[in-house]
Amino acid sequence: QVQLVESGGGLVQPGGSLRLSCVASGFVFGSRTMNWYRRGPGKQRELVASITSGGSTNYGDSVKGRFTISRDNAKNTLYLRMNSLKPEDTAVYYCNTVVVFKDYWGQGSQVTVSS
Repeated sequence: QVQLVESGGGLVQPGGSLRLSCVASGFVFGSRTMNWYRRGPGKQRELVASITSGGSTNYGDSVKGRFTISRDNAKNTLYLRMNSLKPEDTAVYYCNTVVVFKDYWGQGSQVTVSS
């Protein structure tokens, strides 16, 4: 079955950096577009970044220039490098993909940006 397992969240000061990872299994990872979403406190879920099977990327306006999405198909792993973090980046971050028209989500990784 499809599984997505995130790791790498935590508490960081404003201006700091974190890298999230998402290990995927149960499907052909290299053939799927992969996404990072987040849900902040009291906010709606937001698409943070996407990467296609060919490596094309897309970012939400609020993270452009600060976050970088990447993938290692040999390791079935998706990454999100987050730099220059702001308090408004505080959220639970989710890895996501669609397989055979069904959405799959990881368990989420908490990122808290606070001094």
